[in-house]
Amino acid sequence: MQAVKKAASIVLSVTMWIIILVAALYAFTTLATHEDGSVSDIAGFTPLAVQSDSMSPTFKKGDLIFIQKCDTSKLEVGDVVTFHTIIDNEYALNTHRIASIDEVNGMRSFTTKGDNNDVADTHVISDGDIVGKYLFAVPHLGQVMDFLSSSMGFLIVIVLPMLLFFIYQVYHLIVVGMNLKRAMAEEDRLAAAKKIVEEEAASTEAAAKSAAAAAEGVAATAAAPVEDAAAGDEAAAAAKLAEAEAKLAEAERLKAEAEAEMAAQKQEGRDGE
Repeated sequence: MQAVKKAASIVLSVTMWIIILVAALYAFTTLATHEDGSVSDIAGFTPLAVQSDSMSPTFKKGDLIFIQKCDTSKLEVGDVVTFHTIIDNEYALNTHRIASIDEVNGMRSFTTKGDNNDVADTHVISDGDIVGKYLFAVPHLGQVMDFLSSSMGFLIVIVLPMLLFFIYQVYHLIVVGMNLKRAMAEEDRLAAAKKIVEEEAASTEAAAKSAAAAAEGVAATAAAPVEDAAAGDEAAAAAKLAEAEAKLAEAERLKAEAEAEMAAQKQEGRDGE
């Protein structure tokens, strides 16, 4: 589904760019000739829609030709040029082939003739009348330009597609905005969930540390009476040992005194005999 949407978006974008380019070309060809007789160009190139078959088969009515500004001093017989002229008492641009070139006192004049005409053009032109030299033609594209020149053609081919494209872009922006808002909400939700998990982990870790400290305290409290009892037993045993040793020493002293007294008495008995 995503691939289909992407392909449709690409096709729509390409179509709209083509329409925009055609519209630009239409606007340019429509405004190519100004009231003062000058001709617009893009980098020296000018597109013009062909209105007759006077140059058939080189190009025909409905074709779009491109001309380029040129150095008129280098033009030769056989070149096809676009020039200012009068047709049916009206100003117009015409594109015909140079049939002959005449020069009088350094001034050149050109006689032109359509490839499909039997006779040469009535008006002889000069260097100043020439707009440019013919380069190439695009078949039938001039008909498109003529159709766009009509109100219905301009509405159908230019206005309506661009309006639809504008509506599509607005819709696309709304969808993108909604998706962005949804993504931001999801990101906030994930951030809140992560914070809760981190707080629970910290709480669990603190509880574990507290339990470990309590266990160590209980162990220390239980060990203290045992150590105190052992110390008391050792002190009592030492006291009893000391008392026994003192009594033994006293007994040995009394024994020694008794033995000394007996020995003295025995000596006195011998002395009396």
